[in-house]
Amino acid sequence: MMQKLQRFGGAMFTPVLLFAFSGIILAIAIMLQNTLIVGDIATAGTMWANFWSIVESGGWTVFNQMELLFVIGLPLGLAKKASGRAALESVVVYMTFNNFVGKILDLMGPTFGVDFTQEAGGDSGIKLIAGIKTLDTNLIGAILVAAIVVWLHNRFFETKLPDFLGIFQGSSLVVMIGFFLMLPLAFVTAWGWPIIQGLISSMQGFLASSGTLGVWLYVFLERLLIPTGMHHFIYQPFIYGPAVVEGGITAYWLNNLSEFASSTAPLKELFPAGGFGLHNVSKIFAPLGIAAAFYATADPAKKKKTLALLIPTALTAVLAGITEPFEFTFLFIAPQLFLIHAALAATLGATVYAFGVVGDVGSGLITMLTQFIIPMSINHLGTVLTLIGTGLAFSVIYFFVFRFAILKFDIKTPGRELEEDVKMYSKKDYRERQANGKTASAGGAYASSAAHYLEGLGGTANIADVNNCATRLRVSVKDENLVKEDSFFKAAGAHGVVRKGKAFQIIVGLDVPQVRDAFEDEMKRNEVLADTDSQTEPMV
Repeated sequence: MMQKLQRFGGAMFTPVLLFAFSGIILAIAIMLQNTLIVGDIATAGTMWANFWSIVESGGWTVFNQMELLFVIGLPLGLAKKASGRAALESVVVYMTFNNFVGKILDLMGPTFGVDFTQEAGGDSGIKLIAGIKTLDTNLIGAILVAAIVVWLHNRFFETKLPDFLGIFQGSSLVVMIGFFLMLPLAFVTAWGWPIIQGLISSMQGFLASSGTLGVWLYVFLERLLIPTGMHHFIYQPFIYGPAVVEGGITAYWLNNLSEFASSTAPLKELFPAGGFGLHNVSKIFAPLGIAAAFYATADPAKKKKTLALLIPTALTAVLAGITEPFEFTFLFIAPQLFLIHAALAATLGATVYAFGVVGDVGSGLITMLTQFIIPMSINHLGTVLTLIGTGLAFSVIYFFVFRFAILKFDIKTPGRELEEDVKMYSKKDYRERQANGKTASAGGAYASSAAHYLEGLGGTANIADVNNCATRLRVSVKDENLVKEDSFFKAAGAHGVVRKGKAFQIIVGLDVPQVRDAFEDEMKRNEVLADTDSQTEPMV
């Protein structure tokens, strides 16, 4: 079950990757339409304002069609084969579901306690999805329907029908079964979802009023669950779902960015639920302290190599919010450090919230600048300085806490390994290793590392399932005893390996989608070669 949940959580991250760029574009477009920031040139009706209004409209695409992105993205990540077909099936079945719900409420709205004559949007609980007026089931409905379609696809896509029914097999069969399943699901949704909407509304009030303790628990759980890959289930309902505000914190913050920036009222009063958008604050400030602690505690002879390793890793973490190379480094070496990290991250988030900082702060410096620091500096400079000052103070706290723990317990962090060299390898090292007897497969820039990982996981015959999230290649194997040591994977550039029974996560980095494609291509090549060899064996 843990493997299935990890795979599901990783698949949910596929559409999330699109939100970062759109969020930055929206923040820039909204800022440049604010007369307080750029002056009278941004007055409504000017060519300048009209241009950026057009840009803004494009930026809202992924947020306005968020449900469709998940309906498409989940099958791409979860379908065992023909994932493109699965995505098409998912869209068709989801549209069918919404059409059913819309017509049921159009005919019998009062029966289910829904006034379907209301305009979509606002507090009506009704939404237009791809032009269909339906109940606003948010990401929950999209994920549920997509999950059903993925199950149907994996179960029935390859079902062979009699020749005279051949036109109905494959995707047609999946959609046909989905059609009939969506009818009862639509009735259940029309009856039950208004009740759930009421519960969500109550929960929003509770969470929004839970104060500093609620923010601390939220951030702590989000960080603590990163090793399991289940942290997506913690933050996504808040950031992209209806947990505290309709449509999620990111969309709400961007939609009201200009209003918040123009107001002189405290941000905490303007958007009290925004405390649940602070889980990413530690991604900018923690790496500074952790990297400094790693460098300060490295052996003198290894400091130069350690610094060469830490600088790009720290820059990636601060600018893009990708902190896993740091987190998994001390998670593998000393899990107690990860627990301390989760507690410090939660304390940082709760502290800045207590000092009046709220909003979708972003998962990296680029996002933070465009979505918070620059627009809020007009009327909320004190809040911006509070965020930066408190964050830097926690960078210092991180440094001293990690330095103390590393020295006290003699933790073998980078630069303190027993081996002669710092335990990371360059592309040149790997190519030299190949020249000494390892031949990489042809097929692209990522083929070498993919082939290396496949070998380390026991070869094609040992692979049961492949998936990925933002930075990790997630693989289920048939025999975990065939998987090589972590050092083997690091030789090809991996940052580390998470092991959980037959489930393995290779920490690759931001290019993991390309590595996964190359990995699957390598598996197909090996399967073809195996088939060819079996067909050409001499008869005895």
